[in-house]
Amino acid sequence: MPEDSLLRLPRLYADMENRYADIAAHIGLTCTDCPDNCCTSYFQHHTHVEWAYLWQGLAILPDTRLREVRSRAAEYVEQAKRILAEQRAPDIMCPLNEDGRCILYAHRLMICRLHGVPNVFTLPNGVLKEFPGCFRSQALAANDVALAKLDRTDFYRRLAELEMDYLRGMAKKPSRVRLTLAEMIHQGPPN
Repeated sequence: MPEDSLLRLPRLYADMENRYADIAAHIGLTCTDCPDNCCTSYFQHHTHVEWAYLWQGLAILPDTRLREVRSRAAEYVEQAKRILAEQRAPDIMCPLNEDGRCILYAHRLMICRLHGVPNVFTLPNGVLKEFPGCFRSQALAANDVALAKLDRTDFYRRLAELEMDYLRGMAKKPSRVRLTLAEMIHQGPPN
């Protein structure tokens, strides 16, 4: 049943946040006074369960605020299309960011929760993918020979299980997700 998956998602997010905090503390990473803002990074998300969870958060916003967010999302989508057509990576503020803060912090998606620290994950075929983290974590970890890295593999596996459970409860199987957060907001809840 789709609702069960949505109820289990916060536990996965809490586990992610705890592991992220451990790695960030180990390397001394903090976002305080960072000159960059991760909320301008161009991320695509890939699960209906996270899309639905995002919309749970959006649904509790007052109507006027939701309209403002959806308007910013529409602007983001149009601007990103133009930038992508120029074969450049969009560097646009997330429509949920107001005054440097996420207005739906408790409902942010996996990538929003894990971006920053050095991380790895193993693909189902055994190939290991490594990412150095944000510029600040790279600088902090430059001389760390025993660099701690966040392993995303189990988190991805658990999210994939939640996604399968979520989709199993649907009468008609939807198409694959490959959307930015702004596109998820602009398109409305998954159906």
